[in-house]
Formats: sequence, structure tokens, C-alpha cells
Amino acid sequence: MGNRHISLKDLARELNVSISTVSRALKDHPDISAAMKEKVKKMAQERRYTPNPLAMGLLKQETRMIGVIVPDLVTHFYASIIAGIESYAKEKGYFILLASSNESYLKEKESIENLLRARVEGFIVCLSQETTETAHFEDLLKLNIPLVFFDRVCLNGRVSSVTADNTEAAQTITQHFYQQGCRRIAFISGPQHLNISKERMSGYLAGLETSKLPVIAELIEACDLSSESATQAMKRLLELKRLPDAVFGINDTVAFAAMKEIKRHGLRIPDDIALVGFTDEFHSTVVDPPMTSVTHPTFEIGRAAASLFFIAKQAKETPQTLVLKTQLVERESSQKNKLN
Repeated sequence: MGNRHISLKDLARELNVSISTVSRALKDHPDISAAMKEKVKKMAQERRYTPNPLAMGLLKQETRMIGVIVPDLVTHFYASIIAGIESYAKEKGYFILLASSNESYLKEKESIENLLRARVEGFIVCLSQETTETAHFEDLLKLNIPLVFFDRVCLNGRVSSVTADNTEAAQTITQHFYQQGCRRIAFISGPQHLNISKERMSGYLAGLETSKLPVIAELIEACDLSSESATQAMKRLLELKRLPDAVFGINDTVAFAAMKEIKRHGLRIPDDIALVGFTDEFHSTVVDPPMTSVTHPTFEIGRAAASLFFIAKQAKETPQTLVLKTQLVERESSQKNKLN
């Protein structure tokens, strides 16, 4: 047999019996004689036979595989969430198949098609930034294929989801700036259709209101979440007659780009402009100055998303929306008061 995986068919051929006889013998079926059971088990052990979970799954219409689609496979944010999903799935005897949309709507659709061909039982997804249409997800629902969203979500009320408390976190950031003496607080948001943009904008505005600061339109910019687009947004803020004294980036990629542009203009962080990011990537601790950011319970988000997947698989409960708390991790990039 060489190094090839030994199958039930191989054992049946060697023993000159049917595949069903081998299968039932391995399961101690009462219709199989003790002698045959012993013979089959002995050969299975000698040939180092192990059940093929994919083949078994196909027979049962269960492959024990979950398709997981994320915007990228590079950042620690998604890697940690994937680890949480995998951890929970493993406890249930399931595997995950990964795909990256690379922030592309078309790639996201293609990933769903490819994973369906691989016979995944359902999906756990974080939307790409380009996704504005949901027909490809609606099709999954029509086929009763389990679906769960995390972080960037859609089809609220129809599909279970796990998110961070974006509104509260953004409000906390804005109030933190105010407490540090900042009065012209800018916000670089993301694509307007994404829930994270809407929720963090809502928190930013609530923070301004709580701090009794006016909403100044010129201090609100948007980008497509790429470094290049964020750089252009920061450039526009730095062209204002009155510069912002604080900048809140919708995620760390945006904040890193803003940091680079602020420095390129010869300005100091936080002396001239305080800066806060969102997602607390590892790089937040090694840039100069270390960047204040919002840390997510990423591993817990992954486990929660996986738990909702198995609930959705039973199709017995209404969709759930889980909102997990975040924490503002203060570092030098926003701590103006410590300079005085």
C-alpha cells in the first residue's frame, strides 16, 4: 500500500469481504461474528487504518468543515480571531478552511463558491470593505447554509453576528482626547456603508457632545482603509488653516499612515497632534511614540462566532447579536498631560 491512506475498501479487498462488513465490524455491530470482528480489527491495526473524516462526512452529508473568510490573513487582529474560531471548532470535532477576500467583493463571492465546492457546512465571515450587496449571502440563507458574521456585519436580525462595542469605544477615545486637553479632535473614518464606520462615527459624535465640543465638518475625513487613502486624508487635515490637535484613526492601519504623514510635516506626536488607533495591532507597541489604541477581545470574538455557528447549524433559535467590550490602552501617542 506504500504511504497511501488505507481505506475501508482496501481492508475489505484483503479480507475478501464487503465494505459494509468491515465497517460494521469496526463498530462492533451485533450482526458480525466475534471472529470476524477480531480479524478485521487486527488487520486495521496492522495496516494502521484510521477513519477518513472527509469521506465519513460525505456519507453523512457532514464534512465537519467550516469556511472562514476574512479581509486579510496578515494582521494580528484577524489571526487572533481565526485562532479563536479554530479553538472552538476543534472542541466540536470540526476543522476550518480559510480564505481571504483581500478586501474585494468579487474575491469574497469567489471564496464562497470555492469553499462550497470543498463541501464546507457553512461560513463565518467578516465582510470585505467593497461589499455593499448581499445577494451572495442571501443565497446561502435560501439554501439553509449556516452563516455567521463578525466585526463587519450585514443582514442584521437575519444572521447571527459578533462585534465589538464600537460606539462606546469611539466615545471613550474622544473623551480621552478631551481629558488630555485636545479641543480640535479629527476623525478619519472608513467606507460609509460599513457598520464599523457608522458605529465609530456615532461614538465620536457622542464623545464630542459629552465633552461639549462642536461638530466641525472639516475635521471629519474618510478613507478606504488603505494606507494610501489614509495618507491622503491626513494630508487634507494638515492643509487646514487651523490644524487638529488630535486625530482618531478608524483602525491602526489608518492611524499608522496618519502618524507617518504627521511626522513628514515636521510635527510632533503627541505635542502638536495626539493620535489614537483602533484594533491595537502589535506594531502599536513598537512605533515611536508607542500608539494608544483600542484592544479587542479577538480570541473571544472568534470563539463566540464559532459558538453561534453551531447554534445556527441547528436552525432552532433566532439569530443572535453579541457585542463584546473593548479596552482603551493608553500609550505615549495621546498622553499630552504627561508632558506638562
